[in-house]
Amino acid sequence: MSALAFTIVALLLSGPVPAMLARAGWPLRAPRAAIVLWQAIALAAVLSAFSAGIAIASRLFVPGEDGRPTATLTSEITVLGWPLWTVYVTVFALTLVIGARLVMSVLNVAIATRRRRAHHRMVVDLVGASHLSAPHLCSHYPRPLAGVGLRILDVAEPLAYCLPGVRSRVVVSEGALSTLSDSEVTAILTHERAHLRARHDLVLEMFTAVHAAFPRFVRSANALTAVRLLIEMLADDAAVRTTGPTPLARALVACAAGPTPRGALAAGGPTTVVRVRRLCGEPNSRIVAAGAYFAAAAVLVVPTVALAVPWLNELHRLFLA
Repeated sequence: MSALAFTIVALLLSGPVPAMLARAGWPLRAPRAAIVLWQAIALAAVLSAFSAGIAIASRLFVPGEDGRPTATLTSEITVLGWPLWTVYVTVFALTLVIGARLVMSVLNVAIATRRRRAHHRMVVDLVGASHLSAPHLCSHYPRPLAGVGLRILDVAEPLAYCLPGVRSRVVVSEGALSTLSDSEVTAILTHERAHLRARHDLVLEMFTAVHAAFPRFVRSANALTAVRLLIEMLADDAAVRTTGPTPLARALVACAAGPTPRGALAAGGPTTVVRVRRLCGEPNSRIVAAGAYFAAAAVLVVPTVALAVPWLNELHRLFLA
């Protein structure tokens, strides 16, 4: 029953639950708490999947009184029957596959993303100008351009994005500087620097890795899509605290069509309309945030207490035998 419960919880947390949460409107009023809830759901789904595998293994390799296995993988066929044995082996194998895929996915995403950003950083360092190396730009555009890692590209199209990492960069185009007002430039730079300061890229990497680790027939893109929107809202909130909503909204609209390099976090993009509407709507709610934090704790604590503790005790007995 525990194996079945773990499997059901893992399937629910990787499919229907993210689908319902992705359709909800309240995360717009508590983006930070919503991200915590998404993280709790993802972690609980992974832990439930592994717990199902552990529970299955305890049925396939029956421990004796001393805690050591008294059965082999195939010897339990006569006890369980072919149908149930086949289901157990399938779930156990799927758990091992998910574990291996998760490890490989984390490594692949981390390595590929950092290589891509390093290459793009090298390019913008070569073709872009900094506020120190191009003082004529700063005098021509009396705006808040000072800052470590800022690069200005000679591009007519308004665009702004950041490249996170140890040697981070904030990239803006001359088109953006010539189009936006002083307060709008301040808003867009504050937005990008908020991404770098909070390391939102690491949150995205985690969800990207988990998304790639689960099989196609189980996983859903709802979590990854929702978290991408929510981290943009967090950066928007940082900009609003500095300049107010109007300059940021105008800057987002101006940069909405700007391209976003892979691995970068851009101010514009396909979520611009939703974010601008949010800036004109209701403010963030502490009550909604508190409810989301409580739900995140429940998602992690309740399955652990109700299901995981008995199997943790069994593992403790097995390894100490």
